[in-house]
Amino acid sequence: MTTVIDQAQQDIVDEFAFLGDWTERYQYIIDCGKSLTDLPDEEKTETNKLHGCQSQVWLVADRDGDRLTFRAISDALIVSGLIALLLRIYSGRTRQEIASSRPWFVEQLGLKDHLSATRSNGLASMLQAIYQHAEAVSA
Repeated sequence: MTTVIDQAQQDIVDEFAFLGDWTERYQYIIDCGKSLTDLPDEEKTETNKLHGCQSQVWLVADRDGDRLTFRAISDALIVSGLIALLLRIYSGRTRQEIASSRPWFVEQLGLKDHLSATRSNGLASMLQAIYQHAEAVSA
């Protein structure tokens, strides 16, 4: 059974399949990041800042029942693009949907092979933060 998160991941994988080399893929990721809305300064706090990322990343989770809506921004273009992809997949989903999902799109796209080690670590930190917010809903 395909979940809403699996479908969002598949949509992204399908979009990348239409792109040629990694130069085009990086540009697509950057363009995705340009769609993000900046966070207000009062939300760019140490509490919302993710650690383990080379660039600065702030992630805010808004809760409505067991549904989480994420907002995030980075000071780096590629990282903002990665955030935009993550928000497409995880924002607006329930705690259970997030907790029972696996981020298989990372492997399917070959992101670990094409991102620097520090950006791969940052992506892992962002995913970890999303899963931690989902866990906190059930606590």
